[in-house]
Amino acid sequence: MVQHLFDRSGKWIAFRRSPHDKYLFDVKGKWVGWFPWSDDDAVDTSGTYLGSIFGNRLLRKVSPSYRGYPGYPGYPGYPGYPGYPGYAGYAGYLPGTTDVKFGR
Repeated sequence: MVQHLFDRSGKWIAFRRSPHDKYLFDVKGKWVGWFPWSDDDAVDTSGTYLGSIFGNRLLRKVSPSYRGYPGYPGYPGYPGYPGYPGYAGYAGYLPGTTDVKFGR
């Protein structure tokens, strides 16, 4: 089952093909990151910290701890169409986090 991820305002910004998938894609299906440590911290395709999952939100920690270079996982292939999840609603403020920005 697809895991849709949202920003704080409730806008859909990313997805994983399943809750345990190590690859992260934007809403257009472009590979934008992965989860090298099998937890909720994601890095972008170059290995730089991207964000962390908090429930159904993908947010960036303002001061993430350094975990070393994660290596490179290999190309994940085409993920297919994840469907449209709709609007998740406003999540409120999580101290020490900001919204993740892809390619902006």
